[in-house]
Amino acid sequence: QVQLEESGGGLVQAGGSLRLTCAVSGRTFSSYVMGWFRQAPGKEREFVSHITWSGGSTYYADSVKGRFTISRDNAKNTVYLQMNMLKPEDTAVYYCAVKRNVYINEYDYWGQGAQVTVSS
Repeated sequence: QVQLEESGGGLVQAGGSLRLTCAVSGRTFSSYVMGWFRQAPGKEREFVSHITWSGGSTYYADSVKGRFTISRDNAKNTVYLQMNMLKPEDTAVYYCAVKRNVYINEYDYWGQGAQVTVSS
């Protein structure tokens, strides 16, 4: 069982920055993949980024590439999402999630979400 808790959301003006933190508790394995997703009002949840727990390999959605950076601190069992040059369309509830390895699509555990609001 893995528990995830996001923090760091808030209100920011367009062009600003925020850093989301996902605290991971419970047993983790080196094969795990940590992901960030977001869901805007009236829209489906969409993938933002992921990072492998062991090697730090990363992947980004085109909409955030070059603006967002995902990282992890294995010693602290924490995953971060640094969000720069924020746009109003980045407004959403952001969720962190974990899946067992890169070869499966479904994420097994999810956090409760953190609201990010970008004003124009």
